[in-house]
Amino acid sequence: MGNQLRILPGRGLFWLLLLFGLSAAWGEPDQTRYDPAAAFAPNFFPFPGNAVRAADGAPGPAYWQNRADYQVEAALDPKSCEITGQVTIDYVNNSPVALPFLWLELDQNIDRQDSRANRMSQPGRERSGQNGFHFQSVERFQRGQWLRANYVVCGTRMQVRLHHPLPPSGGKLRLRVSYNYRLLTSGGGGRSGILQTKNGRIFEVSYWYPRMCVFDDVRGWNTLPFLGEGEFYLDYGNIDYRVTVPRDMIVAGAGRLLNPNEVLTPTEIRRLQEASCSDQTVFIRRPDRAFGVRLSSAASPSNCPCGKTPGGAAGSVRKRRKTAALQNLAETRSAPRHPVNAARQGESCGQVTWHFHMDHTRDVAWAASRAFVWDAARINLPGDRHALAMSFYPVESGGNGSWGRATEYLKNSVEIFSRHWFVYPYPVAVQVAGRVGGMEFPGLTFDGWKAKEKSLWSVLSHEIGHTWFPMVVGSDERRDAWMDEGFNTFIDVYASEQFNHGEYAPKRDGEYAPRGGNPAEEIVPVMQTPNIPPIMSLADAFPGRDLHPVEYFKTAFGLVLLREVILGHDRFDYAFRRYIADWAFKHPTPWDFFRAMDNGAGEDLSWFWRGWFEHNWQLDQAVESVKYAKGNPADGAEITIANLRRLPMPVLAEITEANGATQRIRLPVETWEHGGTHTFRVNTTHKLKSVILDPDHVLPDVNRANNVWKAAARPEPQQKATKETKGTKEGRELAP
Repeated sequence: MGNQLRILPGRGLFWLLLLFGLSAAWGEPDQTRYDPAAAFAPNFFPFPGNAVRAADGAPGPAYWQNRADYQVEAALDPKSCEITGQVTIDYVNNSPVALPFLWLELDQNIDRQDSRANRMSQPGRERSGQNGFHFQSVERFQRGQWLRANYVVCGTRMQVRLHHPLPPSGGKLRLRVSYNYRLLTSGGGGRSGILQTKNGRIFEVSYWYPRMCVFDDVRGWNTLPFLGEGEFYLDYGNIDYRVTVPRDMIVAGAGRLLNPNEVLTPTEIRRLQEASCSDQTVFIRRPDRAFGVRLSSAASPSNCPCGKTPGGAAGSVRKRRKTAALQNLAETRSAPRHPVNAARQGESCGQVTWHFHMDHTRDVAWAASRAFVWDAARINLPGDRHALAMSFYPVESGGNGSWGRATEYLKNSVEIFSRHWFVYPYPVAVQVAGRVGGMEFPGLTFDGWKAKEKSLWSVLSHEIGHTWFPMVVGSDERRDAWMDEGFNTFIDVYASEQFNHGEYAPKRDGEYAPRGGNPAEEIVPVMQTPNIPPIMSLADAFPGRDLHPVEYFKTAFGLVLLREVILGHDRFDYAFRRYIADWAFKHPTPWDFFRAMDNGAGEDLSWFWRGWFEHNWQLDQAVESVKYAKGNPADGAEITIANLRRLPMPVLAEITEANGATQRIRLPVETWEHGGTHTFRVNTTHKLKSVILDPDHVLPDVNRANNVWKAAARPEPQQKATKETKGTKEGRELAP
């Protein structure tokens, strides 16, 4: 039977582990040393292109995605902070398979005491059982009537089990869910909240209705639970929604306001029209009018059957600010409004319903307050198109050092992004100052009310930049957060350079080079952090300290490297714009992005995707030696360089001769395909003074000390002692 390895009883496991460890140690390459076979390994893509997702990174001829249209009606009770709502969902199954069940997202349930997020972070803490969604009914419309649906709630998800599968290739279904929940001071994973200001509270409302999970060709149903970091992945459709609030409140909502005559005064309507034609900021509701007194003749005390003043506390506000309130009251009372539909306002004539509509969107959010200052300005878009930029904030946030310039920042951000990447697709862009420090939704953002100057510009431009990633290019935030946070940070870098002649440039903040230095050098300690996850990790897998450095900073700087060093502006911009246009309102994966850039730029960039995104490989280029051909500088110099770590990069070298002549050499990344050392020849006429790799410090080299070679200094000629110096200390030292 041949030779056999005999293992003594009781010691088998020990020997097996020892042999396994030795074989692993012998067979595995050094993880810190350069390995060209690993860096340039073929077959980077895990699957070939197909009819759904083409090999060139574009949607294929058989690409499909499902559709979800929503009609939402909700009411806010400011006293109890209760939101009561009903959502009707029209769902279309465009997939090639029948669906026996559906999955919905219930992100408000992250605040339940039994949510996975709470169990992970504070397993011993009991939270109120009142948090999260409470359902009065879940129904499916079939055979002309609403019938109770069979459903089960699992944390932040709901499964609806169908009696008959939803047919493929266009099968349609209608669901209706009635619900309520309590808006928390900070809830919904920190994406909603309530801020108390001197003129009233600001309610920021998001994740406020059940939404469909995505069923796609990659994973089927995408049902990752909401744990707090990973945000959302949603199908596109049209959303029509109505929000009922006390009449003295203003609602800032995503999309177009459909009933301005019912909720705005003639003065506010006129000023909105002025703003739509103005490149300068126009007040819709001035700071001295932000008192919450917005009565119309239809809701004045004399017409109110309950005999109460709508808005509750408005009377006490008028006493405290009598003069200003009387002026505001005169303005609003001179503005007759249409009576609110009694069915929507219930028993109180002090309520009004704001009606919004948004097309081609994944979601909507809104905010409401009696304390809002409101201003707006026109956004100028390519193709002689226009949109409207609007800001809502409390008087505490006003002034040119803060939110007084917010609309200017918003307008310019949208215009810059539209010129360079993809035209803004929505009629309005809205930003709200409140408790939420920075959160994006389609066409609307929540931003910190205390932010000022550069920090305000940074957060406003970043959050509205999310319109492009992931609101237009609909990647999966919950799984691949770098595809929106990193891409958005990347376009922010160039927007900062262009806004107002670089007023806040360069971009240096918590998202990008936070210490204010050279990004190529600041990224090095990030890459050297022990056990730091690679970019291509689940959003919720990042420890808090690593989230911004990797998903935002490293991803953005990787794209900067591609644009500034590897591809150049023209090829990068062409490929990146094609990727955006091809995947607008669709669902790309990381592999679609990689393929799109490879094909659009005409380069096999798998070495870069592998080292920078899939792994956390590091770069260390070094000058090994300098020799002269035939020993004569006039015949040229032979320079040997090395790539010492696992990440390859193009070589940027500056060669300076003793006579001061300088030349710059660029070697392609393929230089490293054959190994970790390379010798190249340059024409010279004199001896070399220095060789410097990456002279402009644009590459993330972990050891710059070995990037430089300098000629040995000539020894100073000895001075002969003279009669004058002999006998002195200096003369004795110089004497032979």
